[in-house]
Formats: sequence, structure tokens, C-alpha cells
Amino acid sequence: MSHFKAIRVHQGPTGSFASLESVSLDELTPGEVVVRVAYSGLNYKDALAITGKGSIMRAYPRTAGIDVAGIVERSDVPAFKPGDRVIATGSGLGEWLDGGLAEQARLPAQALVPLPASLSLFDAMALGTAGFTAALALRRMLENHQTPELGPIAVTGATGGVGGLALALFRQAGFTMVAITGKGGAEGYLHELGAERVIERSHLDLGSKPLEKALWGGAVDSLGGEVLTYLTRTVKPWGNIACIGLAQSAALNTTVMPLILRGVSLLGIHSVEVPREWRLALWEKLAGDWKVAGLRRRIVRAVIDLEEVPLACKELIAGRARGRYVVRLAGDEAEAQSD
Repeated sequence: MSHFKAIRVHQGPTGSFASLESVSLDELTPGEVVVRVAYSGLNYKDALAITGKGSIMRAYPRTAGIDVAGIVERSDVPAFKPGDRVIATGSGLGEWLDGGLAEQARLPAQALVPLPASLSLFDAMALGTAGFTAALALRRMLENHQTPELGPIAVTGATGGVGGLALALFRQAGFTMVAITGKGGAEGYLHELGAERVIERSHLDLGSKPLEKALWGGAVDSLGGEVLTYLTRTVKPWGNIACIGLAQSAALNTTVMPLILRGVSLLGIHSVEVPREWRLALWEKLAGDWKVAGLRRRIVRAVIDLEEVPLACKELIAGRARGRYVVRLAGDEAEAQSD
């Protein structure tokens, strides 16, 4: 029986821990499709699991990695055949299912999406869950009547993967973008992604009243806590706030005043259990009208090997990373260097 490398997370007596191991397909969670992984990507959730800083796994041991792109090697369903290029994001990977930080993955067919022809496997993981989440935020806001005429869109956590891709996607859709960041010295990077203005988070006047001066047409927030509370107070009438994360806090201490006096909508963005029809449509958008130019140059911080993942996860947890890490398994070297 052949073995392959994978980053596995175990539960020990003092908490969870990760190690690079040799495993076989029989050790993985069930699935109808076996994929030879070309690339994976790193997300904050992966970093929490691998560093043991957060309880992400629903069972142990599990292979980490909520993103995967690769080539079908074996399939028990007619929807996929050997040689097909496929991607999977969320869908329980790296949580209750074995994930993509491995040379092979065995996955439920329902979790897989055919890779659109105009995207490379590398592009798919440069986007990954981060790009998919940003696209889902854009879709939900557009469906709820967000328009450029309402005013600028504020993006918090703008140097992160989701925040950076939100800047690029919304800018391409015609919105004026404002980046709110806790990292100094990132102005040039954020302007290149699409921000017209950059505001350091420490310079915000968060206020204390139920309603403050209306500044933003809408917002994409990855922080939660007091910054999300501030956004509810300062978004203009009929604007939307896409809530995508809790990097600062899971708390939200606000009032109903923005909702009933300004018609502000707080939209929850849940990128794991997305209806399949939405998932297929969003990847077609990301390969078409919403395709982000210059992904390698603008979004990807580094292309790393499996052995480098633990160190990169520490960088993510410490808040020192800017952009996306793409993990190369069996991907093409030239593709990873192209833009």
C-alpha cells in the first residue's frame, strides 16, 4: 500500500498538535474521489489547527487544510473521472473531513467543483477559501442592493487574504474602496490591491453613540468586536456589512438603531456549508467577470512546501503575514512562478 506525506493534527493530553507524517488512503475519512493534490493554501483556520491555538478539528486525527486543488486519480462517481482538474474549499475539509495539506486527498464528490477552464490550479489556491469568501460577500451585498452610488466600502483586516481579495474584487465591480488596517507601512500594497484610501485602525474614532456620522456605503469586516460595532454605527442608510470573521473578537455589542433607523443590513458570510449551486456559480464568476488580474504578484505572499507550513502558520497567528500562502505539493514550478 502506497504512502504519502500529510500534515496531521492529533489530540494530546495537553491539547492538539500537528506533525508531518506518512499516511495511506485507508487512514483518511471516506470519499468517492481520490485527488492528487497540486496545490493547497493556508488560511487562519488552518493556522489555528496546526499551531494548536484554536479548536478547529471536529475529530482526531485529521489532515489539516481547508483548501485543495488537484487532479482526479480515481473516482467512484460518474461526475468525475481520472484526469479531471478539481478544487474544494470549506465543505468540512480540515475540520471533520481530512483536508488538503497532503500529497493525496480522498474527498466526497459533493465537496468538489470542476476547475473552470480559465483558472489554473495555482490560481485556484491563490484565491482559495479567502477569495471564495470575498466573492460570497460581494454576491450577497449585490443581491441586497449594494451599489457604488451608496458610497465607499470599508474593508477591515485589509492585509489578510480575505481582506485583500475583497479590495480587488469590489474595486473591479466598480466600488470605491477604503482599507482599514492595523499594520503600518502597508499603504502601497493596499493601494495596489484597489484601496483609494488607507486608514490605520488606531486612528479610528470608534464613538459610543448608537448612531455616529454615516461614512461608509457598506463594509466587509473580518474583525468583529468593537470595530464591527463601529461599522454598524457609521454605515450609511441601506448599506450592508458583510461579516466574515472574528480576528479581533466574537463579541458584537451594538443596538438595533442602525437597523431600524438607517436600514443597515448585517450579512453573515458562511463559506463552509454553501449550497452547491452557489458554489459552482461563484467559481465561474471568479474565473470570468470577477477574475482578479495579477494574483501571483498582488496576492500571494509566498509559495511554500509542506515542510514550511508550520512556520507560515506561526506567522499567520502572529499577524505578520500579508496576503496568501500557497502550498505546492505536486504543482508545476513554472505555473507557480507565472503571473
